[in-house]
Amino acid sequence: MDFIRLLLAFVLPPASVYIQFGLNKYFWINCLLTLLGFVPGVLHAIYIMSSRRPGLARLS
Repeated sequence: MDFIRLLLAFVLPPASVYIQFGLNKYFWINCLLTLLGFVPGVLHAIYIMSSRRPGLARLS
């Protein structure tokens, strides 16, 4: 994980997911989680960025 994206995941979680994956299901799930509570959005952003490679996420 890039340090800038990780730092951005703590400040603005949907932006970090958008930078890595674009406008797909992971971005919208992260937006919803961030609106429901900031901590779930941060946790989801870190999890999704560390567990999925950008190329594979766009295919699913």
